[in-house]
Amino acid sequence: MKVISYNLRKNRAVTEIAALAEDHEIDVLCLQEAEAVALPAELGELRLVHATERNRLGLAMYVRADRFETRSAHTFQLKKSLHDRLLAPAHERLLGARLHDRATSQDLVVASFHAAPLTALNSLRRHQIHAALGELRALGPGLPALMVGDYNYPVFKGRLDTEMRDHGYELSLSDKRTYTRYKMFRGHFDFATSMGLDIESVSTLGRGLSDHLPILISAGLSAERAPVAA
Repeated sequence: MKVISYNLRKNRAVTEIAALAEDHEIDVLCLQEAEAVALPAELGELRLVHATERNRLGLAMYVRADRFETRSAHTFQLKKSLHDRLLAPAHERLLGARLHDRATSQDLVVASFHAAPLTALNSLRRHQIHAALGELRALGPGLPALMVGDYNYPVFKGRLDTEMRDHGYELSLSDKRTYTRYKMFRGHFDFATSMGLDIESVSTLGRGLSDHLPILISAGLSAERAPVAA
């Protein structure tokens, strides 16, 4: 399974998503800071399965229709930062979908996530991440899960990695930095959290119109979940 996550920077990079989907032959596209009303219903073989409704700049997910059947898709509110309370840029910071993979006859959960901005503390973002993973466990109890997006977590990722492992999840960074706009905040902002999946690679793609660089995740079922040949 190939997944791209991309923060569109206030929808500026929306014109690039069709080419990204086609060039990399992806199965799932997860977006942040997208204008839902401006998104096309289809991108080649991909179909828009859900998008946030209450956010001015929100989340969206496209899925390859000939491979996946969407069992359910939901958006979720997470604990708000002071920035969210004052400016109200985002009510929903998580979009999760339970998908049935026809290629493996396996259900799994995929999610697009956008953490609170850098004005918030890392402790709040960790709270949001844990809460988001809890929502995904409820969406698909015991299922393999992949959450990708803009974590806004450029420093002290060691603690987050430890906490993720303690809860049975793996934190995967891309091969190159994903945000370079401000010198003091350059680093890995966009990455993946997974359970029950083998993350084969996370690659940072070329720069476009956004201040974030898109990431491409290649993942497969972990050995204990992979179907066994007869």
